[in-house]
Amino acid sequence: MLSTLHVRNYALIRHLEIEFKQGLTIITGETGAGKSILLGALGLLLGNRADTSVLEDKDKKCIVEGSFRIGSYDLKDFFSDNDLDFGDPVILRREIVPGGKSRAFINDTPVNLPLVRELGLRLVDIHSQHQNLNLGVHSFQLTVVDTVAGNQNLLAAYGDQYNVYTKLGEKLAELREKARKAQTDLDYFTFRFKQLDEAKLSADEQESLEQELQTLDHAGEIKRNLYLVHSLLNGEEGSVRDLLQRAMQAFASIRDYYPGAGEPGERIESAWIELEDIATEAETGGNTMELDPGRQQMVRERLDMLYSLMQKHGVNELPELIRIRDELDARIADISSYDEKISALEKEWSDSLVLLGSLSGELSTSRNKVIPAMEKEVNGMLRVLGIPNASFRISMQSLVDFSVNGKDEVEFLFSANKQVPPREISKVASGGELSRLMLSIKSLLSDSLELPTIIFDEVDSGVSGEIADKVGGIMKKMSKGKQVINITHLPQVAGKGEHHYQVYKFEEDGGDRTGIRLLDSKERILEIARMLSGEELTEAAISNARELMN
Repeated sequence: MLSTLHVRNYALIRHLEIEFKQGLTIITGETGAGKSILLGALGLLLGNRADTSVLEDKDKKCIVEGSFRIGSYDLKDFFSDNDLDFGDPVILRREIVPGGKSRAFINDTPVNLPLVRELGLRLVDIHSQHQNLNLGVHSFQLTVVDTVAGNQNLLAAYGDQYNVYTKLGEKLAELREKARKAQTDLDYFTFRFKQLDEAKLSADEQESLEQELQTLDHAGEIKRNLYLVHSLLNGEEGSVRDLLQRAMQAFASIRDYYPGAGEPGERIESAWIELEDIATEAETGGNTMELDPGRQQMVRERLDMLYSLMQKHGVNELPELIRIRDELDARIADISSYDEKISALEKEWSDSLVLLGSLSGELSTSRNKVIPAMEKEVNGMLRVLGIPNASFRISMQSLVDFSVNGKDEVEFLFSANKQVPPREISKVASGGELSRLMLSIKSLLSDSLELPTIIFDEVDSGVSGEIADKVGGIMKKMSKGKQVINITHLPQVAGKGEHHYQVYKFEEDGGDRTGIRLLDSKERILEIARMLSGEELTEAAISNARELMN
């Protein structure tokens, strides 16, 4: 419930503060006094966009602040979900600085405008004449039926499942497209993989094969040089081994009387033994080294194949070629698993479809259940409001596909004449009929809506006399247990109010200003009399005003 509204430096308002109470509050005032300005300030508070044109003084900032009692409304989850401190009352504030920048606050916490708008929709329903056009919008019509049916929780469950169903469908379509594209690449991947797989690649074989080919290409030269080494070290005449043996003998012959000969002699003996081993290895190597043109050709062909594969795949080393082979293997396995993945996802999507169908069926049943009572209630109020032959019908058709709100489409049908069958509202209802029809629907919704405050902006225009009195009675009934604020020009409606404010224009500092004040009972009588007779009050008008208030 809106408890206080504080406005500073907005349009013609320099500064005002209003206290509101529960029940039916009436706001009246002469044309041009500023009632729409007051509503504009409230709209700004609830999240409407604004610019510096609203600044009464262009050098000062505009402030609109409202206090709302929310203790009896289920809003704690909203505050916790948005990391806001819950408090009762909640304070909403909008500020617009001369530079044009706007700031919004919830309980002194800076927030973005969409969040203010979301909270505002939970606190206040502002209904103006142009909103009557919503009566012809199917989404609004369906919302009305769901509100009366109390389908909020069921709609939330359906919405969650619809999102799951939609995302699974998108994922399934994406997977099928990937599988289709991948299938065209499968043969190419398989060919490339088979070529690399049949090559039986080994990470270190390139270096080993290159070394082996070097040896095979120079086998004759290697064999000759090994034999030469053996001959030089261990030949029949003049070999290094013979020379060392003679040197050993020379040191041995003087060892007894020359102590320095022992250590060099031992060293030469060690060298002689080492060279003997080398000579033996050279001889063995020469004996085993064979010219093998077949093996030489095989190694060369193997290396040529490896070089060709590396060039074909744009790499310089064999490990990179092996990595490509393994990646191709993985991609082929992934493509091969698409059928399995698609089958599993189709099962999940199918299960989701069954659950979605069940929830949409519950919604349809719930909607069908309340439609007859809604038709009866609205038709009854329309007759009270002066349309005796009104025929209001709600047509519900099943859609081919699921939508965000189920599988139903609702259409409001209306006729004001007995001989004319009900047709689509936008094609047959006049402006006055639309106003009365919307008021009837709002009255129907008031018990179902959890909104603490409903504001009507001159929705009672186009009616008078007894019908105006009935309109006021409906608003009075709506205000039981709820806050209803009505901006009106009708004295019959004003007389139904529990609280009455007058918006007025006055001059200050050479300019027009807008003010508002709460009227006492005597002032209310005079204000309603003015609405009846104009500026010149008559005793008849005052007497009539007293009767309207009673």
